[in-house]
Amino acid sequence: MVFSDLTRDRARQIIARYPEGRSRSALLPLLHLVQSEEGFVSPDGIAFCADILGITKAQVGAVATFYTMYKRKPTGDWLVSVCTNTMCGVLGGDKAYEALSEYLGVGHDETTADGKITLEHAECLAACDYAPVMTVNYEFFDQVNDDTALKLVKQLQDGERPQPSRGTRLCTLKEMAVQLAGFADDRGDEVIADGPAGAPTLAGNRLAERFGISVPGFDPETPIAKKEDAAAKQAPPAAPASTPKPASDGKPAGDGPLPQKEAKA
Repeated sequence: MVFSDLTRDRARQIIARYPEGRSRSALLPLLHLVQSEEGFVSPDGIAFCADILGITKAQVGAVATFYTMYKRKPTGDWLVSVCTNTMCGVLGGDKAYEALSEYLGVGHDETTADGKITLEHAECLAACDYAPVMTVNYEFFDQVNDDTALKLVKQLQDGERPQPSRGTRLCTLKEMAVQLAGFADDRGDEVIADGPAGAPTLAGNRLAERFGISVPGFDPETPIAKKEDAAAKQAPPAAPASTPKPASDGKPAGDGPLPQKEAKA
């Protein structure tokens, strides 16, 4: 595949963010960038990243296969991820995933025949306080069950973009990949999330207020000490008066004969 001029220009912008000689650090956003054009990281995408960074395709492939956010085969506009880890699973995540799998006719990491929806079960989506959760293109839908999960997927099939429980309005996987590559959402301010944090998120803070728990005071204007300054302030540990002899079990080192065998001889 020949990547567009826009993608090539954005690739140069990404590389320019890094110091000279450190361009290899741009690999992660570059992989998101090629995914934003193809919908997955293809062999052509691997070759593009390797060529523009001056590294081997094997080096790029090693990274692309390590992170699950980089898809290695065509993926739908809507990546539906259902958490089936312990907390979410026992609270209904397993049932939600099974209901979606049966309705869509696909299993883990499979895409519907129309190419619109890809389903996957996720080991953890880091939102146990809102369990069970699922995401659509990494935007959260909290406390779902099999019925609400099915309703959500049907809305996507009907061309709707339901509002996530937390975060911005939905965009396609390709549009999300552009943002993950480090470029602003061009849909404008109307998609910026608003509203307070949810009650589970604030539970710890409210308990701390109730019981008067607080962290030690900290002045944000206090300069951070350099490593050498901090090391200079620490006195070196005092040397012991005498070095103790190491413990011994009486056995000689190496493969020499044991004392008891020498005595018998």
